[in-house]
Amino acid sequence: MTSASTDTDTPTGIRLHAPAPGWSIAADVVVVGSGVAGLTAALRCEAEGLRTVVVTKARLDDGSTRWAQGGIAAALGDGDTPEQHLEDTLVAGAGLCDEDAVRILVTEGPDAVRRLIATGAHFDESAEGGLELTREGGHHRRRIAHAGGDATGAEISRALVEAARARGVRTIENALVLDLLTDAEGRTAGVTLHVMGEGQHDGVGAVHAPAVVLATGGMGQVFSATTNPSVSTGDGVALALRAGAEVSDLEFVQFHPTVLFLGADAEGQQPLVSEAVRGEGAHLVDADGVRFMVGQHELAELAPRDIVAKGIMRRMQEQDAEHMFLDATHFGAAMWEHRFPTILAACRAHGIDPVHRPIPIAPAAHYASGGVRTDARGRTTVSGLYACGEVACTGVHGANRLASNSLLEGLVYAERIAADIAARRDRDRLPARVPRPLPYPEVPEHPLLAPEDRFAIQRIMTDGAGVLRSAASLERAAGQLRRLHRDAREALAENGKTAEPGVDTWEATNLLCVARVLAAAARLREETRGCHWREDRADRDDPAWRRHIVVRLNPDRTLAVRTTDTADFPPTRQHRPSQEQ
Repeated sequence: MTSASTDTDTPTGIRLHAPAPGWSIAADVVVVGSGVAGLTAALRCEAEGLRTVVVTKARLDDGSTRWAQGGIAAALGDGDTPEQHLEDTLVAGAGLCDEDAVRILVTEGPDAVRRLIATGAHFDESAEGGLELTREGGHHRRRIAHAGGDATGAEISRALVEAARARGVRTIENALVLDLLTDAEGRTAGVTLHVMGEGQHDGVGAVHAPAVVLATGGMGQVFSATTNPSVSTGDGVALALRAGAEVSDLEFVQFHPTVLFLGADAEGQQPLVSEAVRGEGAHLVDADGVRFMVGQHELAELAPRDIVAKGIMRRMQEQDAEHMFLDATHFGAAMWEHRFPTILAACRAHGIDPVHRPIPIAPAAHYASGGVRTDARGRTTVSGLYACGEVACTGVHGANRLASNSLLEGLVYAERIAADIAARRDRDRLPARVPRPLPYPEVPEHPLLAPEDRFAIQRIMTDGAGVLRSAASLERAAGQLRRLHRDAREALAENGKTAEPGVDTWEATNLLCVARVLAAAARLREETRGCHWREDRADRDDPAWRRHIVVRLNPDRTLAVRTTDTADFPPTRQHRPSQEQ
């Protein structure tokens, strides 16, 4: 694996328009996010004796992890091996996984799960007392450990939150992180943040630290319908871009095949119907009860998610239907109540009883396979800035994440980050440097969007860059996003006005930032690969496109977009001529 350089990239000097910090605290490490990746990193850093502060946007247990239903994948069962897990992951990633990164995941994963259990997480057990394992799409073995039937994320979150509180990890809840602070040499110096009404401080403040770990989760709210919670507005990716970091593979947004269909106009977070339901034998059918995935792939309904999502969309187009169905009526009431109580309750809350009739489903935005690019230790291209979990692009997922690898990636790479930060401290043999950040600018550096622009961005992205894409739809989306960006910049330049600083305007501005990058990368990739589906480029093109797309934000707020010369990940530092977007 080619290591990402830890040399500091040229800082952009761009920050969100916000009041100057009115208070500050010092730490060795600040972890942004409280899902499986963030809390694992924080607990490991704390165990190493590092002064650790966790900053989270809502409550400690309100991140994306708690919504994970299916489970966590690892080679823990009889007859299973890391090599088999590796092979399934590489196949799902459609030629863009970094094999070394995946090997780290699958070989370190089983012990990481055992350490999670030792931390206090309780997984479902078989009658013999071992872990009860199931299958999901793309897996040839039963290797998915689950908890509470279909409440794995909630159990992992509970265990990690309890451990963090028991060990006295300092936390700042209800806080939106705004920007990375850097010193005169461009090195990480902490973050600015805004505490939203509750918490230890009021208003905008700062945590000064030489190491920042981004574990902010995904960006699903860039689309109208998503399985992501409302807090998933791409804040970590946007922060990293403004700080000068590189992001990679953002065009690969996984649309989960089976999301409860609530109507063509449904918006916001939608109920997920876990892939584990298909793993236990549910069938995808059309309105006539025909199983349309049989014959499309050797695994039928258990094919990788991109293949299943495409199969559903094709059948919907053929039949001019708004949704398909997931039929698990043969499970019976007892199995539904024992194995999938959360999904059963969600369906019944919307007037659907899956015990007696099939569930209406359709794909919806679910998981970002790309993100802030890192090396094998979670280091980004900005010195002192780390990333793990969904916000990061480690090379594990390639063009399409294998089911239930996300929780495992959060565990494994969070532990590697903590080890690297501790090793850096031990290597220097000095107390962690409390950096002196550059003065906060008096003039707004980045215009803010109005809160209602959030919904405009979501409609633009759903229509133009959703599960089905084309050159025409992407060009239309990119143009509409450019106009939103230009209008905000011109208003600031002409009269010094921008939207009032606040959570709604900061989130809308972050969403525009990640939407522009996603649309630019999707326009550039003229092929269909993994979860990137171009209607006008239906085939995979390995000679031209078995490589990564890397994006940086220029100081003038244009996007510098390049492709790597090979499929190596992290991508090389040799840039092709940038294409301004």
